[in-house]
Amino acid sequence: MITPMTTLPLLPTSVVGSHGKPGWWFTAVKAWEAGEMGPGDMDEMFDDAVHTAIRDMETAGIDIITDGEVRRTDGYVDTYYRIIKNIAPLPVRRKAGPWGYDQQQRYEAVGRIEVPATGFGLVKDFQFLRGHTTRALKATCAGPLTFGSRIHPGSAYKGVVDVAERFAEVINAELKALAAAGAELIQLDEPARGNVSGEEMARLFNLATDGVRAKLAFHICFGNRFGRSRFPRSYEPYFPGVLKARAGQFVLEFASRELSEVDLWQKYGDGRELGAGVVDVKGFQEETAEAVARRIHRVLKVCPPERLTLNPDCGFGWSPRYMCNQKLTGLAAGAALVRAELTGTR
Repeated sequence: MITPMTTLPLLPTSVVGSHGKPGWWFTAVKAWEAGEMGPGDMDEMFDDAVHTAIRDMETAGIDIITDGEVRRTDGYVDTYYRIIKNIAPLPVRRKAGPWGYDQQQRYEAVGRIEVPATGFGLVKDFQFLRGHTTRALKATCAGPLTFGSRIHPGSAYKGVVDVAERFAEVINAELKALAAAGAELIQLDEPARGNVSGEEMARLFNLATDGVRAKLAFHICFGNRFGRSRFPRSYEPYFPGVLKARAGQFVLEFASRELSEVDLWQKYGDGRELGAGVVDVKGFQEETAEAVARRIHRVLKVCPPERLTLNPDCGFGWSPRYMCNQKLTGLAAGAALVRAELTGTR
């Protein structure tokens, strides 16, 4: 039986989404790209990878887990771009030299954006996860801006906002199906792009989640591919407008920024839950229980414990698995220290 959200401990720990992948995951993906693995081989590998992610998060002591997003073979939306209809790849202008966001594949809309009748497959992925753990679960999905960020409107759409609105329609159907499948907590992930206001981010979030009967979380990301940020790392330009989003929880990055802007929550976060990033996913340093506990104490100055969930800054999809596991263990241990202090059980 899945742990209900209502029975979680004080200061529950969670992950943002992705988990560090085993070395054999990369070997299998390369073999598949070389034509040496078939669809059945990949299905078996992905199932094994989900089992591994579940075991890692359970062993670390995380309260709310995901499937590690290990079925996504490249980045966050690249896997889905392969099945989206009526988008055409654009030439990559820079291929040589160190990796940068300018080397990502981009597309152009050549007609109405469509997805297969089965959607993105998130429901099937969630059902597999639900069948193999008793922990509380979080389902994750990229938001309309994330999906539309690398698709030029072409002549099919008036602009990037129209592309994002189309994805909001597609995502809405996916999220309603997830809720019907039993997902209690659903998180949308969106970029802090800088050229989109907080109000517009909230409007698109609300379009994508309209009528979805689940607790909704909103992760606002600065970018994390290969541990690199993509956008200016400040939330201030988006507040208070982004709070118009019908999200019960905002999942924000603090640890890698030395808890910069945590005071924004004291000013704007009244009545909302905060998923506070208290573990740095970009740095290779060890996360001790004591270091995590110090960050938690700082966050507790601006957010009451009953409205606080503790998580890494972002996903671990670009982190070595051993580092991911060490940091998750530190997260759970740090939360346990502060929980014991607050409840008098230390």
